[in-house]
Amino acid sequence: MQNSADERKVELFERTPINRAVMSLSLPTIASSLVMVLYSLADTYFVGMLDNSIESSAVALAAPLLLAFNAVNNLFGVGSSSMMSRALGRRDYETVYRTSAFGFYCSLISALVFSAAFTVFKGPFLNILGADADTAEATGRYLKWTVTFGAAPSILNVVMAYMVRSEGSALHASIGTMSGCFLNIILDPIFILPWGLNMGAAGAGLATFISNCAACLYFFVLLTLRRGKTYVSVSPANFRWQRDIVLGVCAVGVPASIQNLLNVTGMTILNNFTSVYGPDAVAAMGITQKINMVPVQIALGFSQGIMPLVGYNYASGDVERMKKSILFAGRIVVAFMAAVCVGYYLGAGWLSGLFMKNPAVVNYGARFLRGFCLAMPFLCVDFLGVGVFQSCGLGKNALLFALLRKIVLEIPALYILNALFPLYGLAYAQFTAEVVLSVAAVVVVMRLIRKLERERDPKLKGAG
Repeated sequence: MQNSADERKVELFERTPINRAVMSLSLPTIASSLVMVLYSLADTYFVGMLDNSIESSAVALAAPLLLAFNAVNNLFGVGSSSMMSRALGRRDYETVYRTSAFGFYCSLISALVFSAAFTVFKGPFLNILGADADTAEATGRYLKWTVTFGAAPSILNVVMAYMVRSEGSALHASIGTMSGCFLNIILDPIFILPWGLNMGAAGAGLATFISNCAACLYFFVLLTLRRGKTYVSVSPANFRWQRDIVLGVCAVGVPASIQNLLNVTGMTILNNFTSVYGPDAVAAMGITQKINMVPVQIALGFSQGIMPLVGYNYASGDVERMKKSILFAGRIVVAFMAAVCVGYYLGAGWLSGLFMKNPAVVNYGARFLRGFCLAMPFLCVDFLGVGVFQSCGLGKNALLFALLRKIVLEIPALYILNALFPLYGLAYAQFTAEVVLSVAAVVVVMRLIRKLERERDPKLKGAG
């Protein structure tokens, strides 16, 4: 039974036409990413229906802390899935089993520590997030469900999706995440709105907690039913501190985690700058970031979707197939993101008005969105480059790009643009960073491919 599973994976990674292989891995990943954004937008939409800037601000202010979950997701999800895909390419199945168990249990332990830390130091956390006397109570109620109770299911369902996707089961990974997201969308109005439980932002948090528990349940059932057909293991017997596994996971996972923590830092700085201008500006910034996350997740879905294919062919030595996969994905996603950029810029006011009817919030949101959307065509190139680095185990390259993005480019741009164009300049910091990074990504990936081609074909060693 395991041999037939091996043949299906080999067929997908080695023989399926590039366009079909890329799309079969990427489309389910993009779909699950979009549904995750949709449920995040649902939180914003239904809380916005209360027409209460305080409740909407609570969801916006909590976002950086929830984004910090991705530090664990990236450390053990991206790190373990990258190592699993490369081990599959080498036919080293024992390493795949042990790596998945290592990633699962380390994620669980980290999530429990996260929950305990927030619960004990709740006050300082709220201050760092930018909550004030008006917004602290509502933000704390939202975070009780999403962090104190919800960190473990939120982190585990993402990490398990990464691991299931690493062996080519992108559809199952997407179904798992999407099942929880759809449940969240159903529960949101019941828990948030006055005709239901009337819990406001706290209701959005409770709906998120329940939906993440449901997603985790799906993956546990899936792994139980597919026993003998999958290399993903959550068995305690396969969990051990094996040096090569720890180093292999951390080589990719630590840079990916640092990248996320820098994203959290950037978002926190952005929210603190925005909070000076009042709850309307904070609510608008939160809404804008959620709208902007739709195309961002499409770009991320493409980069994550091709990671198993790139990692497998990198490890097996099929450089040509690896190169064609990257180029095909790049052409598709850049063209799509350019079209979305135009649509967002022209429809910024209408999109902002979908979430709140407050004229001040809509005006702020429209101007913010026009700045954010300009980064989209460049952002997807950056994401694709980082996805290639992570697939190939080149964590140092991914870390370098993360440091360039936030420390060198985006965070300084926030300070400079806010000083030159108070409040509205903040929306253009990401665009400034991504123009530079997209060019750098193209150059570094091209150099990597040429290096691999020279190593593969001695005749090319003197070329280039």
